[in-house]
Amino acid sequence: MEEAQELFVTSIDIPGMDCPSEEKLIRIALDNIESVRGIKVDLGDREIKVYHSGSASDFFPALESLQLGATSGASHAMSAELLPNFEAPEGEAAALQKLLWINGVMFATELTVGVIAQSTGLIADSLDMLADASVYGLALFVVGKSARFQLNAAHLSGVLQFALAIGVLMEVARRLIMGSEPVSLLMMSFGSIALVANVACLLIIHRHRDGGAHMKASWIFSANDVIANAGVILAGVLVYFTGSNYPDLIIGLLIGVLVMSGAIRILRLQG
Repeated sequence: MEEAQELFVTSIDIPGMDCPSEEKLIRIALDNIESVRGIKVDLGDREIKVYHSGSASDFFPALESLQLGATSGASHAMSAELLPNFEAPEGEAAALQKLLWINGVMFATELTVGVIAQSTGLIADSLDMLADASVYGLALFVVGKSARFQLNAAHLSGVLQFALAIGVLMEVARRLIMGSEPVSLLMMSFGSIALVANVACLLIIHRHRDGGAHMKASWIFSANDVIANAGVILAGVLVYFTGSNYPDLIIGLLIGVLVMSGAIRILRLQG
């Protein structure tokens, strides 16, 4: 009778893990390592727990190769009966498809209204929605592809997000020079609709947040979007009461910088 393998859980700190594409790369790196039984991700603490047999040295070089600053912590033996149930990819894919549709529709809606309302805040938030959609679409598109292919696709997503951020910042500069008259009621109304859409995304992710690829990272990603939506609504209120376009320009600038920051983190990833 074959002796059962002893199982362990090892905590790994990963300071460079702070967006969905990085979590995806980590899962890709560990996917083909036989001793790894699954991982749990805590994006807030930038830590993963690896459930595995054998030694941590079997999989740790794969994490080091991602150059995200991985450092290995304590390993503890565990019973096979305590091994978590890792969610089937089909459930995660269904959730990602819903997120992709919501963000895609909201991108088109906010962009159209943003142009009509002369609001850089709404335009910037619409491009943030497009950046999110690209991440969710990437997660679906690269399923089953090679690690190199997935890394190249992640870099392509980063280039797209960087270009979108440049477009937002140029629009902010153009409206600062040429002037604008943002329609505060449209900003507040469609900022609120976008807020509802992102809360819906949070509810979808919440059902899967302890599952597989991207789920917990996507939770944090959409939570940040809720903050951006609240910023657009606040800017609309300030435009209404002050009659100034500066609150709209400021929120557009902040969202543009946020999207650019995420793009730079993705482009710095290496296989």
